Formats: sequence, structure tokens, C-alpha cells
Amino acid sequence: MDLLVQEGNVQVGRPSKYSDEFRADAVALYRASDRSSVKVIADRIGINHETLRQWVKAADEADSFNRPAGGLNADERAELARLRKAEREWHLEREILRKAAQFFAKEMK
Repeated sequence: MDLLVQEGNVQVGRPSKYSDEFRADAVALYRASDRSSVKVIADRIGINHETLRQWVKAADEADSFNRPAGGLNADERAELARLRKAEREWHLEREILRKAAQFFAKEMK
């Protein structure tokens, strides 16, 4: 059920003339085409370009919803952890150097 049709005070779903498989194939074709114009792809498969644009947008939203927390894969999470650790070390080293500079500045007076 894709679209809603108003019947009296009740909204009733109207079946789409395109199957879910056709939609998925159309989105896959668009994505595989190096993101060519939506209009070009839609014309090629015989649908309205705005329809395809909506399907692609819905698929992108579904993909982002189904991604793991933060949208990072395991390698990216490991890299992020490594970079955060390195940053903590740099901050600690900078703080030590700042304190050493203050100490020697007092000694020079």
C-alpha cells in the first residue's frame, strides 16, 4: 500500500502499480549508473522522474536507518578509536611541554 485515497472520513491505501521488486531494481539501476540524471534513468525504464527520485530518496533514508550506530563500519570505528587515543597523547604531551616551559621561564628570572 503506497498512496492513500480519501473515502469519506477514512483514508484507504491504494496498491501501487509498481512492485517492490521493480522499485528496488529501478533504484539499483540508478545507483549503478554512476548517479546519472534521474530523468535519464526514469525515461529509460518508462516511469516518471519524480517517482524514481522519491524511490531513491526513500531507499537512501532506509539505508541510513539500517546502518550501525554512527554509520561507521568496524574498520572505521577502529581507526576512530586509534585517532582519539593519539589525540589524547598529543594533548598530554602538549600539557607537559607547556608546564615545562613555564617552569624554565620561572627559573630564568
